[in-house]
Amino acid sequence: MLTRKQFELLRFIQERLRESGVPPSFDEMKDALDLKSKSGIHRLIMALEERGFIRRLPNRARALEVIKLPDGVGAGGQSAARRFNPSIVQGGLGKDAAAARPRAVESAPDDTRGSISIPVMGRIAAGTPISAIQSRSHSVALPADMLGAGEHFALEVRGDSMVDAGILDGDTVVIRRQDSANTGDIIVALIDDEEATLKRLRKRGSSIALEAANPAYETRVLGPDRVKIQGRLVNLMRRY
Repeated sequence: MLTRKQFELLRFIQERLRESGVPPSFDEMKDALDLKSKSGIHRLIMALEERGFIRRLPNRARALEVIKLPDGVGAGGQSAARRFNPSIVQGGLGKDAAAARPRAVESAPDDTRGSISIPVMGRIAAGTPISAIQSRSHSVALPADMLGAGEHFALEVRGDSMVDAGILDGDTVVIRRQDSANTGDIIVALIDDEEATLKRLRKRGSSIALEAANPAYETRVLGPDRVKIQGRLVNLMRRY
């Protein structure tokens, strides 16, 4: 049996994974449960892990996987939770490379049926903003079920400002092109039509806050006229 707070936290993590594919930060979990400090979140996480409901993923700061839900919660229990598992890229990321696949896919390594080619548009900063998104450099093939509807592009991550969201330097993020997003979404933001950065969106009145997932970086609060949303994070690839 779970306590009320344990259940609330598990449900919050599961809902965030289902919505964005990225686990919430400890600050977000603290705010969602109305706790005064992150130490309470640490205790709840440990309790959920000991009971087999979640697993902390190795070598990724605070990245979480929901293993199961309590009986009667969600459709199909464990299958109701969307896991945050970066896809494994077989070989290079060029247009002739094998398709990147989620860990759960059990296809043969050279099976690219049902894949979609999306452009890689250079690099995106997860740290200090860099020059605006560049022109297409190459393409990568992804399984169609990783993408969903809409137009997509990919960017190579540089920097460590999103490590607590499980996004590491060298990862490749898959972005759905859109010009609006909800608070809490991880977005590609274009600042002053010059700098591009990958951050979590927060709306503060008429202002826009671009929030890092690393306490070493400050949140930038900007006027809405200075920020253009280029797209929202929908998936991630990692090379091992």
